[in-house]
Amino acid sequence: MKAIYITRYGDSNKAFEMRKTEIPTPRPGEICIKAISSGLNFADVVARRGLYPEAPKNPAIIGYDVAGTVHAIGAGVDGYSVGDPVVALTRFGGYAEYAIAMAEGVSRLPDGYDYHRATALATQGCTAYYCAEECVSLHPGDRVLVQAAAGGVGSLLTQIAKHRGCTVYGTASSSKQDYLRQNGVDHPIDYTKQDFKKYIEAQGQGGIDVVFDSIGGRSFGKGMKLLNPVGRMVSFGAASQINGDKTNKLKAAGVVFGFGLFTPIALLMESRSVITVNMLKVADHRPQVFKHVMDQTVKLAKEGILRPELSKTFAAVDIAAAHDYLESRQSIGKVTISWE
Repeated sequence: MKAIYITRYGDSNKAFEMRKTEIPTPRPGEICIKAISSGLNFADVVARRGLYPEAPKNPAIIGYDVAGTVHAIGAGVDGYSVGDPVVALTRFGGYAEYAIAMAEGVSRLPDGYDYHRATALATQGCTAYYCAEECVSLHPGDRVLVQAAAGGVGSLLTQIAKHRGCTVYGTASSSKQDYLRQNGVDHPIDYTKQDFKKYIEAQGQGGIDVVFDSIGGRSFGKGMKLLNPVGRMVSFGAASQINGDKTNKLKAAGVVFGFGLFTPIALLMESRSVITVNMLKVADHRPQVFKHVMDQTVKLAKEGILRPELSKTFAAVDIAAAHDYLESRQSIGKVTISWE
């Protein structure tokens, strides 16, 4: 099979190498998937930059999600047949024609569902569902702030929040404001022109009940200051550590300090909560929970409640261009590569 390896950190044009290797054999409890589509996530950019401690050491195959058909089934796995259309979370190894996933990270797709769109249901869809449905309970009338609301996770968080009857504030760049409105954001905020904290405060309607933050750093700190009593901050990323074409170590350190300092006592007095999410840890340590999340995410997609946006699909050989496109923050929704 063909697989894309990271052989060096840094520039996308020098980082990747297409190699031929053996098709992996699933162990007990695993499924091997013949990939039609492999999804890109911002964490892939972080791994390519050498800033993701848990990523495998080079040379390595990264990638978190694939969609395709079942190729082989490991011992002890029931409910699947060879040829079934599926989407899966991969514990790395997703940038390949064939990928291994734990059975709990696989869900059968509705017949005819687009494979490239389906990749958004794994890492990004499951992250959105877990954050919005497992970490908090959204209620009609809740005021919700979604950072990076045009991104893969943010766009799906918006859809869940609107399904629950919430009022949604969403941040994105100038070119994405129309998409935010189309996707249901009640208050689009252009972060290139407006300070989201000042904008929300100027509305005079109170603070925020739930913040979904994938940016980290100062954005996290400002979001915390917007929280109403009984408010909840759900943090699932730190995209602000990436700065243009270069890895800026000082900037990465600044992200850490930008989160600010707070104590449990201060949170307790206002009954505020901070919840952090790493879906790989959920998959590793509570696989039965991840299976529930995956199945429910696909169910919401089948019902039309979750409508993943497909931004752009690249040929697998153009992986560097795909990374550049994702890193440029031009994308709206999911970026994928095709093995067909």
